[in-house]
Amino acid sequence: MADHHVTRNAHAEAHAHGQPHDHTTGPDATPHVGWKKYVVVGVILSVVTAMEVAAVETHVFPPHLVVPILLVLTAAKFFLVVLYYMHLKMDHAIFGRVFWAPMFLSVLVVVGLILLFHVVPTWGKFSN
Repeated sequence: MADHHVTRNAHAEAHAHGQPHDHTTGPDATPHVGWKKYVVVGVILSVVTAMEVAAVETHVFPPHLVVPILLVLTAAKFFLVVLYYMHLKMDHAIFGRVFWAPMFLSVLVVVGLILLFHVVPTWGKFSN
């Protein structure tokens, strides 16, 4: 434990005095992806965005399929941004849990509300 504390202090000292140091060694090391990976993810995001625009503007898909297609494409973009640009893929697992647990809960709440206000009333049982 003492070695970890000394390493943190040395790291803080290097930051404070502007000394060159790297973040790929030591007890707090996290393997970050290089700039090429960010460019690849950016290109993928651009392609998915173009697919979203094409799904709406080309009228190739039946109207009832456009929204589900957009939801899937948007979810793909969301996960790429969260994993790479928010660095959740490279950070400690606890940060992922802090993000994904409430996200999962909010999706359940939204699905429940959709079911409650849009699906259940169509069953006819609860209507006047």
